[in-house]
Amino acid sequence: MSRVNHKKIQQLIEQKRKTITDRQFFSSRLLAGHFEDMAAAQTRRYGYTRRIRVRTVWEPKNQQIACTNNDLIWINAGHTLITAKRTRVERYDLVCGLFAHELGHVLYTDFLAGQSYAIYFQSGRWYPEPPLLRSRDERMNEADIWAYAKSGQKKMALLLNLAHQIANIIEDGFIESRMLNRYPGVLGYSLDVLRAHQFEMQPTLTQTIEKESDNGHIWITIMQLMLSYVKYGELKYGEEPLTDERVQVVFSLLSELDGALTDSSAKDRWDVVNIILVRCWSYIKDFLEYCEKLAEEAEASEDGAGGILGALLSALAGATSEALGDTAPVGETKGAPESPASAAAKRAATAKLAAAVAKPKGSESGEDEVPNSETSKTGKIGEDEGNTDKFEDAIAVQLDNDITGGSIESRALTNVPSQEVSAEEGGRIPLTQTDSVDAPAGGETERDDDYTGSGYANVAEDIDRLLERMAEKSVTTDLENRRTSELNDLANAISYGDIHDGVNKAVHRIADVDNQMKEQFNLISGPLLHISKQLQRSVSQQLKDKRRGGKQTGLLMGRRLDVHALPRNDGKVFYKNALPNEVPELAVGLLLDESGSMSGGDRVTYARATAIILYDFCRALGIPVMVYGHSTGYTRSGNCVDLYSYAEFDDIDGDDRYRMMDISARSSNRDGAALRYVAERLSKRPEEIRMLILVSDGQPADVGYVGSAAEEDLRGIKREYTKKGILFVAAAIGDDKANIERIYGDAFLDITDLNKLPIALTNVVKRHIRV
Repeated sequence: MSRVNHKKIQQLIEQKRKTITDRQFFSSRLLAGHFEDMAAAQTRRYGYTRRIRVRTVWEPKNQQIACTNNDLIWINAGHTLITAKRTRVERYDLVCGLFAHELGHVLYTDFLAGQSYAIYFQSGRWYPEPPLLRSRDERMNEADIWAYAKSGQKKMALLLNLAHQIANIIEDGFIESRMLNRYPGVLGYSLDVLRAHQFEMQPTLTQTIEKESDNGHIWITIMQLMLSYVKYGELKYGEEPLTDERVQVVFSLLSELDGALTDSSAKDRWDVVNIILVRCWSYIKDFLEYCEKLAEEAEASEDGAGGILGALLSALAGATSEALGDTAPVGETKGAPESPASAAAKRAATAKLAAAVAKPKGSESGEDEVPNSETSKTGKIGEDEGNTDKFEDAIAVQLDNDITGGSIESRALTNVPSQEVSAEEGGRIPLTQTDSVDAPAGGETERDDDYTGSGYANVAEDIDRLLERMAEKSVTTDLENRRTSELNDLANAISYGDIHDGVNKAVHRIADVDNQMKEQFNLISGPLLHISKQLQRSVSQQLKDKRRGGKQTGLLMGRRLDVHALPRNDGKVFYKNALPNEVPELAVGLLLDESGSMSGGDRVTYARATAIILYDFCRALGIPVMVYGHSTGYTRSGNCVDLYSYAEFDDIDGDDRYRMMDISARSSNRDGAALRYVAERLSKRPEEIRMLILVSDGQPADVGYVGSAAEEDLRGIKREYTKKGILFVAAAIGDDKANIERIYGDAFLDITDLNKLPIALTNVVKRHIRV
């Protein structure tokens, strides 16, 4: 195989970057990973260790725009709200704003309170307590509410559905207020952009009233006004006077709505929901009956009146889907461990969420797509390529610092500059033991009509960095796929002899390493890489001295006497002049047995640790290294030798260390074919010393390939490639050490203590470095 041309890779990256479409950009795993890292940075500061997953999609026909279940944040970047903007930067701001909104639910929404409300309500009780009734009319309304709820299961569900819709409006205002106050950097800036866009697109009261006669209702208008007030702090009256009936209803609730926006207790917000139900019952009851009537006329609607209600309220401008979940707010979990029951519930909720946001039937991913928003000077818009690449899920983002304090203040009064974003991880606030938090009194909500944004000016640069990463990952993934094809061609071109020629060979290599594999590596690699660093230090100085040459003093024997050392009492009084000398070049190939028996006694675990240590050791010292595993499988045409490429001599994407997390115990082992493949690869290397290290726990064992005949095949391969300059080291870690010693003779290395396997094999490499 030819060496990797990194200059050519850079050229390909530049070419690929120019062709990335909005659909590819916004639905990429790289962008989702970008948001996942932002979520991790903000949730872990509260001791919340479970990673929030993010999924961004491009589904123009799906009317749902964003939602969360406290485990997954789902964002539809192909929604018309996003694609109404022309440039990619503007669209990114809106998508990031949606992410900030849903992250606000994760951080501050108490999902357990919503569940408690439903349980209480279905049992005929108010949660958390009965609302304060100020007049005879309100007492009559309360009695009528329970009479309506108890008149049938469907009516109970319909009323409860509406209560949750009201709560979602209040919750949206509460969590956005919190997010704007506490995160004035990237998150706050993007949320402000989204809010401004939503408010601009929101119809006026006059326009909403006009729709009441066309499948509308006065209660929808009242809820739109409530939503406008709790989110934006103002109403778009249009041509309507302040004396309008709808406006007056909202005005009568201002003190309760203001309290809900500033009170951190979810119970108090549900109290406000109860008050709204009681005070507005005449409008609500008429609306519920209207939904029932529409459902009867529709007849075919599976969701009945509840589906009609949801469809009508989904038209509220600026409204989002209700956040689901079964946990307390992240900011109040204090790192409490997650119970198995809770984890199972989250998985079920995630499945439910995925089903809820699925594409409409008949829609195709390539239909009705909004083309690439990057325009040329002629004003033409580039066409989408129609293919969504998988991109690297690994951007670490430094996010804005938290603004501490218990009360919610006007964002303009914080006077905190927006934080610069970088691709590198920044400092985090460590978890500290505290006994209490401040609880200031007298807080109030202030309106800021002069706010003009955070002034964060690097949005374009941040997106440019993402595009660079996306193009790089796309190019490297393509090159990795091409290399896998070349490796398979090479595997089938090698002459294996009659004993293996009739067996299929397949080389497997992960083209795109996922984020989970990287997280697993980072979790366990610390102690292993520390061992590698210690082994490196033991030889690095000797290598430098050997290459540099010079005078060596303090020798016990020699031809030259060092007069300055004569006063010493240890006898080290000789010296010699060492000429500069090039250290012999060395290449290493590591072949791991991945047969099923490696699963016992943690053998495959030690093999994986060995691969990680040896790979890091060789790479740090500039030694070309290749790591392969082998097992067997079955295809339609017969048996197959499966070769697993974990690390190649020429690294393309820098992710080989993560690929080694896939080392596993699999099926049988046809050692001869695998050994010949790796030995042949090594024999083509230009280095002076070429070492093949085999780690195995037993004899060859495959269909028709066992016993003394298979052993003789291995001995023949060893003799053949030893003549070609390949140095064999066979590390035996199982119960069949005697058999392995019989096969490999002087190349046999007995590893009785598995704890010593990584260091023992690395020391073998060290000895040849000193030659």
